[in-house]
Amino acid sequence: MSKVMATGATGFIGSGLVKRLTGRGVQVVAPVRSQAASDIGPVVGDIDGYTDWRGTLQNVNAVVHSAARAHVMRDGATDPLAEFRKVNVEGTLNLARQAVEAGVKRFVYLSSIKVNGEQTSKGSSFSEEDTPAPEDSYGISKMEAEQALRELSRDSDMAVVIVRPPLVYGPGVKGNFAKIIKLVEKGLPLPLGALHNKRSLVALDNLLDLIVTCIDHPAAANQVFLAGDGQDISTTELLQGVGQVMGKPVRLVPVPNGMLMFGAGLLGKKAVAQRLLGSLQVDISKARNLLGWEPPISVEEGLRRCFISENEC
Repeated sequence: MSKVMATGATGFIGSGLVKRLTGRGVQVVAPVRSQAASDIGPVVGDIDGYTDWRGTLQNVNAVVHSAARAHVMRDGATDPLAEFRKVNVEGTLNLARQAVEAGVKRFVYLSSIKVNGEQTSKGSSFSEEDTPAPEDSYGISKMEAEQALRELSRDSDMAVVIVRPPLVYGPGVKGNFAKIIKLVEKGLPLPLGALHNKRSLVALDNLLDLIVTCIDHPAAANQVFLAGDGQDISTTELLQGVGQVMGKPVRLVPVPNGMLMFGAGLLGKKAVAQRLLGSLQVDISKARNLLGWEPPISVEEGLRRCFISENEC
C-alpha cells in the first residue's frame, strides 16, 4: 500500500487508523470536514452526494471510508432515514465513483453489524452469509451503501471490501461503552449480576488490524467480513472486566433477566435493556480462514488499553 486515503480522521476509528498507517510508513491523505481540523488534512466540507474529492484522490491506491453519520439513540431529525442516506449512502457512493475515476484499486468500507440485525439467539452467531435485517435508519443506510458499492464494483476495476464491526472499544471510546465505564466508576449496586447473555465486541486495535489487512490482501477483494475479538462475553463478565482493569469493586446484584426486561418496559427503556441483556454474537471464521487473520489482542488487553493514554498504545 503506497498511498491510502482515510476518511473520518477526526473520529474514534479513523484517527486510530491514520496513526496505525503512518506508523508503518504509509503515505496517508486524511481529508476532514471542518477548517478547524485543517492541520490533519485537506478540507472537503460536509459529506454528501456533491462533495468534491478529486483533489484528495490523486495517486491514491486505496480508500478506507469510515466517515459516516453515526447512530444516535435520540435522533431529532424530522426524517432520520433521509438524513442518514444523505451521508451514508449518497455521500459514500459519490466518493466511490470519484475513486473509480481516479484509478483507485481498492475501497474499504467500514459498515456495521447493524446490517445483520440487533441481536442473536443465544448460541447462534451472525455471519456474512445472513440475509440483512437492519432494524433502524442507521442500519438501513449502511445496508444500502453496501449494496450500492457492490454494484459499482461489478461495473469497474475497483475492488470493494466491507467490514462490519459490532461495538468497538478502546482509548477515548464514547457512546454506550463509555456509559458502562461510568456505571462502574460510580460504584453503585447494579442489578446485572446474573446475566448469561453473550456479546461480541471488537477492540479498536483488533479492528484496525483487520482493516489494514483488508487494504492490500488479495483474498479480501470484493468480500464482506465481520469483525470481533473472537471471545464472546456476558454483560456481567464485561462489567467485572472493566472493574478489574480500573481497580474498582463492582457491586453486582443477581436479578433475573425477565424481571429486568419487565422493569425496563415499564420505564420505556426496552431498547436499552435489549442491548444490555440480549445476545449479539458474530462469527469471524471467514476472516480467519480466507485472510489468515487472528485478533492480535485479547478482550482483557483491549479493556486495559481503554484506560491508558493514546501515546502508550
